[in-house]
Amino acid sequence: MAAIERNATGTWHGDLKSGNGLIDAPSGVLNQTPFSFATRFENAKGTNPEELIAAAHAACFSMAFSNFLSGKGHVPDEISTRATISLEGGSINKMHLETTGRVPGLDDATFKQMAEEAEKSCPVSNLLRPGLTISLNATLLS
Repeated sequence: MAAIERNATGTWHGDLKSGNGLIDAPSGVLNQTPFSFATRFENAKGTNPEELIAAAHAACFSMAFSNFLSGKGHVPDEISTRATISLEGGSINKMHLETTGRVPGLDDATFKQMAEEAEKSCPVSNLLRPGLTISLNATLLS
């Protein structure tokens, strides 16, 4: 596959607590999307950088795991991943992946083992791994 490049823009106005920002991406999914101190640190409604990193990791891992399973002859009906990122003391230091899947003909133990193997091939995991701890729980659904 040829190299791809993607980009996005984050713009911030003002100081940390009373300022505000906007995120844009050429796809239009993020179009003047607001973020602020409150959305990042006080759970106000809206997005924040950590949520976007978690979303990217959840999506990437679900795709990577599906690809891994398919390559082993087990095409999944569905893979769903929830990524939870931890920001503590000014540092992002943990990511927890909770993945579930429906994969015909696969048992739970094999599903868990394959999830662990697939995590090593996830591009976002590989980007994040040097700076944080990644944990994973995998559950095969019936």
